Amino acid sequence: SDMITVYPMGDPHLGMYAWAEECGEDFDCDIARDNLTGAVSNLVERSPATHTAIILNLGDFFHGDSAKNTTTKGTDVDVDGRWARVLKIGVESMIQCVYSALKKHKRVIVRNVIGNHDDHSSQMLSIALACYFSNNKRVDVDESPSHFWYYQFGKVLLGSTHGDMAKPDRLESIMASDKSKEWGDTEYRYWLTGHIHSQNTKEYPGCVWESFRTLASKDAWHSAMGYRSGRDMKSIIYHKEYGEIERHTMSLKMLR
Repeated sequence: SDMITVYPMGDPHLGMYAWAEECGEDFDCDIARDNLTGAVSNLVERSPATHTAIILNLGDFFHGDSAKNTTTKGTDVDVDGRWARVLKIGVESMIQCVYSALKKHKRVIVRNVIGNHDDHSSQMLSIALACYFSNNKRVDVDESPSHFWYYQFGKVLLGSTHGDMAKPDRLESIMASDKSKEWGDTEYRYWLTGHIHSQNTKEYPGCVWESFRTLASKDAWHSAMGYRSGRDMKSIIYHKEYGEIERHTMSLKMLR
């Protein structure tokens, strides 16, 4: 009970389609599901049995946001299959991830951060999970439509947003403004973001910002633009008195 485990999901992009001849590697709904559920299952096995765990989807869980195969703002994207199938596989994948966490943790909190690819469907995902687990007292699904999320655990204050709007150098002041009492009551403050698909860490006065990699492949646009970041998922363990004390990494190569 002195520790908490967080499983940050960096931009799963479920539903994205990539062709190996064009992008260097195939990617589709089935591959995305296997990557995500496999990584979570492995990380749960390797992480300590803390009382509480947080499954933190950092946004862009879905690659598109409509049956027109576009992002929320209307940008065309390559999507694998019919929209209803993408949604079904996405919801089922998250349910499986929650069940994996429940094997080790007595309480599981789920937060789906709103991304720029899936403003609408990310909120649908939270509502679907909340309905599915409504009779399970061990699961709490945060359904807030806010672009910012916070959680205090002892002297630790966690904050999360996707990263497409508020930039890292503004997050310190946003946290201090939004959670002034919690800011004063804590000593270790962390921002966990997605969006840029690469691993970055920077310490600002009062807090540490970190962005996370994705398990997803490159689509045609990212491949053509030259993006080549590594692919993995992590679990991070925080102590209520000492901040981060441990983390585990599941790389794509290990997963396969």
